Amino acid sequence: QVQLVESGGGLVQTGGSLRLSCAASGRTFSSYTMGWFRQAPGKERELVAAITRFGSSTFYAASVNGRFTVSRDDAKNTVYLQMNSLKAEETAVYYCAARSEPYYATSVSAYPYWGQGTQVTVSS
Repeated sequence: QVQLVESGGGLVQTGGSLRLSCAASGRTFSSYTMGWFRQAPGKERELVAAITRFGSSTFYAASVNGRFTVSRDDAKNTVYLQMNSLKAEETAVYYCAARSEPYYATSVSAYPYWGQGTQVTVSS
């Protein structure tokens, strides 16, 4: 079992930056693949970035590639999402999620463990 708690959301102007954190419980955090999803009002939840166990590989959605960076600190049981050059249309609730498989997946159903989400609002 993994429990996840996100933090770091808030209000930022267009072009600004935020760093989200996701703190996980459990002694086997390093073996989990972690994903960052977001869900805007009226839209489906989508995978933004993912990082596999031990940070061996990463995935980025095309829309954020080059602006967002996912990383993990297994000693702190924490995964991060650095978001730069934010756009107004990226206003959403951002969630971190975990799965025990050693590779990422894009579907929501592939991740059994979820945090409560953190709101990111980008003002234009």
